[in-house]
Amino acid sequence: MTSQSATETSTVTTPSDREIHVERIFHASIDRVWAAYTEPELIAQWWGRGNPLEVIRWEFERGGHWRLEEHYDGGVAGFEGRFREVTPKKRIVRSFEWDGMPAHVIIDTMELVDLGDGRTRVVVDNIFHTTQERDGMLASDMEQGMNASFRALDELLAKSG
Repeated sequence: MTSQSATETSTVTTPSDREIHVERIFHASIDRVWAAYTEPELIAQWWGRGNPLEVIRWEFERGGHWRLEEHYDGGVAGFEGRFREVTPKKRIVRSFEWDGMPAHVIIDTMELVDLGDGRTRVVVDNIFHTTQERDGMLASDMEQGMNASFRALDELLAKSG
């Protein structure tokens, strides 16, 4: 699966029966992309697919709890988990649970790669307990929502550049 946005392409693959792999290049330095992924006031500006997003909790450290709530016409979608690993400007590993699929916890790993030319590659791997959970996430329009958020992140990074 490959999704095209106005500025870049997101590549979404399923390398194993329990995994979703995403890669995306952003036209911004690793410092700016890291800040957009880790600072609550910036996360609120792009993560919610264009919908208002409230950062309920953000304890950005190993073992810290996080919770985000996206407000949309039909209600509220909540997402939460715990940070398992934080390596500044390189890697975040966290548990990820969506209120729409309770008790189906994903391990979400995000890595940043400085491409050396003012661009940063974001690599995300989601590991699910079962193939059915992975397929359920794919069927939930996850890719469409992710690309909407990435377009909002493109806009935020262009403004802050």
